[in-house]
Amino acid sequence: MKMHANQLTVSPETVRTLVDQQFPEWRSLPVRSIAGHGTVNAIFRIGDRFTARFPLESADVESTRRQLESEGEAARELAGRTRFPTPEPVALGEPGAGYPLPWSVQTWLPGIVATDEDPGESVAFARDLADLIGDLRAIDTRGRAFAGTGRGGDLRSHDAWMETCFEHSEQLLDVPRLRHLWATLRELPRGTAEDMMTHGDLIPGNVLVSAGRLAGILDVGGFGPADPSLDLVSAWHLLDARPRRVLRDHLGCDDLEWERGKAWAFVQAMGLVWYYVESNPPMSRMGRRSLERIMASTGGRLGGNRGDRVRP
Repeated sequence: MKMHANQLTVSPETVRTLVDQQFPEWRSLPVRSIAGHGTVNAIFRIGDRFTARFPLESADVESTRRQLESEGEAARELAGRTRFPTPEPVALGEPGAGYPLPWSVQTWLPGIVATDEDPGESVAFARDLADLIGDLRAIDTRGRAFAGTGRGGDLRSHDAWMETCFEHSEQLLDVPRLRHLWATLRELPRGTAEDMMTHGDLIPGNVLVSAGRLAGILDVGGFGPADPSLDLVSAWHLLDARPRRVLRDHLGCDDLEWERGKAWAFVQAMGLVWYYVESNPPMSRMGRRSLERIMASTGGRLGGNRGDRVRP
């Protein structure tokens, strides 16, 4: 089942043709699809060293190329700046063989994503995650500030999206309780914290784990300046209560920063539950789990199953 109304189809045969035509030096390397829960790109391995990423949603060619170039610049800026491995850009491919958009190639990182090896109870992982966030924040913004429209700026700018999420979640979640929580979260002030460098999307599918430790970070194209609380979404997407406290203590988060991180996780999780409930159940379940953690932290229960909403 397609995840998006305008979703493109990318077959291994198409990728093989594109690689052979545009990067003949890789003709001898095998191409194979990578099964995963990603929502933005179709992922293929090229040999043992490279990963090809094909945008899944139809879009304008030039805007897609600019986006991929921007992601590559962000990846180059981040490379080697923390003790955790990150993918590095290798090449940009062009449309062809029936695929209508530019695509990218980056280095392959070995490891198991956190969706397949849950680190939620690992205190050591929480400390690693805190080290990562601290290292990201320490990178110079070079005078840049958040300039996007997604997560990382003004919480209240997401009101319209949240209303869409609430309307689509009536048969899935306890929407009245969630509306009440959002009414509080959206009013959290920014405070005096200046934008800092953030990963921007620290969800389980973008985190590599080994033996309960953080082993690498994927999808680094969104690395850039934003509300420093943005990367605290990881506390709710990845950690149970005790490791979550360790993360907070390690970073020294005050109440406002911590609550704003919760708010950004709430915005993200609300969209995941309903949007992917049929097309990407693992992603939908991730959103529900994050909401459960958030509600538990407020003393409430999330409740609700598809077609069987439970009122606390």
